[in-house]
Amino acid sequence: MYDKLIATLAPESTQTILDVGVTRNESYALDNYLEALHPWKERITAVGIEDGSHLERLYPGLRFMRVDPGPLPFPDKSFDIVHASAVIEHVGNRRRQAEFLAELWRVARRGIFVTTPNRRFPVEFHTVLPLVHWLPPAIFRAVLAALGKDFYAREENLNLLSTRSLRAAAATAGIENVVVKSVSLLGWPTNLLLIGRREAETPR
Repeated sequence: MYDKLIATLAPESTQTILDVGVTRNESYALDNYLEALHPWKERITAVGIEDGSHLERLYPGLRFMRVDPGPLPFPDKSFDIVHASAVIEHVGNRRRQAEFLAELWRVARRGIFVTTPNRRFPVEFHTVLPLVHWLPPAIFRAVLAALGKDFYAREENLNLLSTRSLRAAAATAGIENVVVKSVSLLGWPTNLLLIGRREAETPR
């Protein structure tokens, strides 16, 4: 996913990145991959609702801010690129997902890069259950509740997206020049990547 970010938005050493939704979890290679892989740590501002202050110790030069859910505490077009990995599926219903994208777009000067698990992949990553997430959402949530997975049974905690629903959310958010790409496992797209670019970059 980082390679796709570089290939599509090509952040330069002087350009700033806002990473929305960092986690305190460092158990997997994908956790906070931007912070781990991006060479210019001093250009990253990481925000999240969890305590991610450990990132400042791990990656000197990086700035972390703890934020509340909702509007980001930054003026319009504060950062060259805004990144959010595996966050949009956790913000609630389709309206809230569109509002989340609109907020990312508001604070971006050049573009946004958003990743989310692909609802069409046969295994649901959060619950590690096969196929049941292909059922209508109400039935899927009922199955999760019956299996004791009450947290993920609630829409505000897990609301998976397909390519179609991700494009629809981006359209509602008013994002320009939208492209949806993917990364794959054995030829099957596991994660969707939403890239939005502004028509003209705002001079600094």
